[in-house]
Amino acid sequence: MVGIRFVLLVSLVIAAAVSAQQCEVCKKVLDDVMAKVPSADKSKPDAIGKVIREHCETTRNKEHKFCFYIGALPESATSIMNEVTKPLSWSMPTDKVCNDKLKSKDAQICELKYDKPLDWKTIDLKKMRVKELKNILGEWGEACKGCTEKSEFIKRIEELKPKYVKDEL
Repeated sequence: MVGIRFVLLVSLVIAAAVSAQQCEVCKKVLDDVMAKVPSADKSKPDAIGKVIREHCETTRNKEHKFCFYIGALPESATSIMNEVTKPLSWSMPTDKVCNDKLKSKDAQICELKYDKPLDWKTIDLKKMRVKELKNILGEWGEACKGCTEKSEFIKRIEELKPKYVKDEL
């Protein structure tokens, strides 16, 4: 009897951990957006949609891709903004909007995950691939124009590291 309870408890903990990891980009973006929406407009889908579009103008990487998927960007092919704004205007929690409403419309939304942060104290840039080095620069919103060799990308990252990696060094 105790064994069955233990197995049930462990399975519930694992299920909670898995659901916490699902739709992490969606939850973060919608939480950020709802923090920007004025209290008087939290029940107005049009006002929420306007704030989402404004927020999405400044996003990059995974968050930008999420905005593209929901149709909050001008270049988006389709829009499911109503599936986002209406439930938020009803005060539905963002994790419910992401997991219940959006996941059924477009599964790609919940497949977006943030990359693991790099450990700058132990990282060896020389052992990384050029693609990974380009991704680091892309996350910082920087570029390495004219770079053709791996050593040039490494040099550029080393130049910019003090600007973007202050607290970790």
